[in-house]
Amino acid sequence: MGFLKNQFRKVIQWESDNVNDIIYKYPLERKEEIMRKSTLVVREGQKALFIQEGKLADVFGPGTYQLNDIRNFPLLTQLYHWKTLWESPYTGDVYFISTKQFLNMKWGTSNPIMMRDQDYGVVRVRGFGVYSFAVGTPTNALRELIGSMSSFTVRNVDEYFKKIITSTLSNVIAESNIPALDLAMHYDDLAEMAKAKLADEFDKIGIEIKSLVIENLSLPEDVEKMLDKRTNVGVMKGAMREYTQMESIEAMKSAAKNPGGMSGMGVGMGAGLSMGKMFVDTMSSVSNAPEEKQVEEKVQYDDSVVCPKCHASVPSNSKFCPECGNNMIPPKKICPSCGIEVGEKVKFCPECGARVDEIRCKECGKVLKAGQKFCPDCGMLQK
Repeated sequence: MGFLKNQFRKVIQWESDNVNDIIYKYPLERKEEIMRKSTLVVREGQKALFIQEGKLADVFGPGTYQLNDIRNFPLLTQLYHWKTLWESPYTGDVYFISTKQFLNMKWGTSNPIMMRDQDYGVVRVRGFGVYSFAVGTPTNALRELIGSMSSFTVRNVDEYFKKIITSTLSNVIAESNIPALDLAMHYDDLAEMAKAKLADEFDKIGIEIKSLVIENLSLPEDVEKMLDKRTNVGVMKGAMREYTQMESIEAMKSAAKNPGGMSGMGVGMGAGLSMGKMFVDTMSSVSNAPEEKQVEEKVQYDDSVVCPKCHASVPSNSKFCPECGNNMIPPKKICPSCGIEVGEKVKFCPECGARVDEIRCKECGKVLKAGQKFCPDCGMLQK
């Protein structure tokens, strides 16, 4: 009965609930033989490989195959010159390979990536992210990865894949010459460059990297703290004066909190006073800078007059005030009767005796008020 049971094995298939399984070897216990009238079932996301005498015989994609149909096994037929397949039992091996994508595989740097930065010199960078892969060439995967193993899961390759990805990303980041502060802007570019380099390496073992994502590239903590301080003073490069001021403030705070005894207190107070003086001097120079621009020195002259507008000292022979531009030459006072020039404070003309502090219309002689441009009697324009 055992012989007949083995002779009429009907369905060859792979049913697995483990999402991490990559390869499954169909079990043939006690040299069981696959005979004619058996059926091969290959599901979506799978491929079946027949191995005869250590050599690949045939590969089957998704579908159902009758093993007594010689047309389903062209390679086996050609390899062994079988005219009628399955007249004798098949004693080779059958492997099922999952071709689905294995998602959310994590990678991370166990050791920091060393890169040379133009601003900070040699910088250590750590990173992490995710990737996905699938079996691209089942024959290569079987030959290079699995061998004669009866089962093969993600755990068997996870650590190996992670090391290859991390090593390749390290080279890409180091060769990119991207400044450390700009790395976050180029995550996608760096990932694509690394993925292209990984393609050849993984193709040799029958694996295809479907996606590669860089989630974070972080700088050392001391570098990040320095960046935070430089951001606080609003500078990035070439502003060491402001950075030193910030450091002085921090040092003064630390000195004020010195928990030592009297000697420690004295040292702390001495350091605090020294740094405090430096801080005050520095801050005073910064805060007084605008006032120095605003408060300008008043120039004094030996022979000078006072500008009636801004009250600045003006040389007596100046026509205009150098401070505000006011006209320093008073307007001439003309006698409205005879037209001669008279003194500014003269009320009557010394030539004709006419009153000169009155403004009269040149046409009709009407006394005008100061500032009137037209005579109210004759309408004559007064110039």
